Amino acid sequence: MYDAKKIQEILKDHRVEFIDLKVCDLQGRLHHLTLPYSEKVLDKLMTEGVGFDGSSYGFRRVENSDMIMKPDLDTCMFDPFREAPTISCFTKVFNTDDQNTPYQYDLRNMAVRAEQLLQKYGIGSKSQWGPEFEFYILNSVDFKVNAHESYIKIESEEQFGFNGYHIANPFDLYDDFRDEATRLLIKCGIPVKYHHHEVGNLGQQEIEIFFNDLLKSADIIVLTKYILHNLAAQKDLRLTFMPKPIYKQAGSGMHLHHFLVDAEMKNVFYQKGGYANLNQNALYYIGGVLKHAAALCAFTNPTTNSYKRLVPGVEAPTAINFGQANRASCVRIPRYVKNPQEARFEYRPPDATANPYLALTAILMAGIDGIINKIDPVKEGFGPYEADDFDPKILMRYLPFSLNAALDALKNDYQFLLRDGIFDIGLIEHWIDIKSREFNEVSNWPSPVEFQLYFDL
Repeated sequence: MYDAKKIQEILKDHRVEFIDLKVCDLQGRLHHLTLPYSEKVLDKLMTEGVGFDGSSYGFRRVENSDMIMKPDLDTCMFDPFREAPTISCFTKVFNTDDQNTPYQYDLRNMAVRAEQLLQKYGIGSKSQWGPEFEFYILNSVDFKVNAHESYIKIESEEQFGFNGYHIANPFDLYDDFRDEATRLLIKCGIPVKYHHHEVGNLGQQEIEIFFNDLLKSADIIVLTKYILHNLAAQKDLRLTFMPKPIYKQAGSGMHLHHFLVDAEMKNVFYQKGGYANLNQNALYYIGGVLKHAAALCAFTNPTTNSYKRLVPGVEAPTAINFGQANRASCVRIPRYVKNPQEARFEYRPPDATANPYLALTAILMAGIDGIINKIDPVKEGFGPYEADDFDPKILMRYLPFSLNAALDALKNDYQFLLRDGIFDIGLIEHWIDIKSREFNEVSNWPSPVEFQLYFDL
């Protein structure tokens, strides 16, 4: 925990010139505001904050859009992409009433309040999340969309005719890039587990991050994307987290390894001898996540492109079930984990186009609902299914095949999100409205493949 005095000492020692405030909008896109640093400026920021237009972030309507942000000093880091010495931090968002009350939909505050429910209901103390980032590095990307012209042109120096998973040099062209990215991430306080080339043979990469609590993990997801995008731009490369940027290439997800801990940071999911060494509460938690998986997609897979990745027949999670080492399932329990402290499951549907504060919070709420209501995934018919061992007599359930279907699922299944006022119906309706308009916009545009299929009929 940092106070303003301690931060001021650090900034003085490093001759910092600017303080940069970062905020994610509702869609998950990062914005920032920069102020010249002085002790007076930081004191004023901590007491009064700085005003901004909340309507441009998707938080408020235009006619009532004034809001206030204040720095969260616990998130301070030196920004490696600014020429002048600059300290960067996330913010807390407040209303402009006389008391400057916390904004109800401050996404970072939502994450904190959701995690506090673990203690309220005697489930645990903290949640732990380990994200895997899959992404493509490309040499150039050109695209145009207007009424009379529509195209995409992608160029990649990496082109080889076999599976790229863990491929070695000389085929892996970006291992040095990943090394440099890893050094930057660690320097910025982001703990990296490992990196490697992924399946896609036109430049797909993966970087996996160690475990942190919900808020810290969501912050890390935002910062990791920021760092990777900026590093690629410095090297005149194009980097994308789109779930399916290239036809017939592997999709990019953001798998989330996940478990809960108590106040002493002891894993509360572990039980030696249980299924996959998980206890009944862990299974109830998994049951809640699976029961609400279709609705969760509205937050974990919030773009039309997300559903070009979530298709059967490839190594993508489509079946709403669980099992050990089964990569076609929404929930995979890694068989290689032997450490009781890391007993966990991996939730595979999410991708990095998600707003991490909304997505992780929604997953946690689904798991809590599973424990409170004792949703047994076995009794619900969610498995366990190992590898391709599916019972042909069981009618398999699948994730939505489009963003519109995911939004319909959310319309019919949102009560679990409303517990203790973490989400409210206004936010959910606002999200559905934004994403429905997005779906309709994409659906109304003719695509080049439609010309290929239908132009001369």
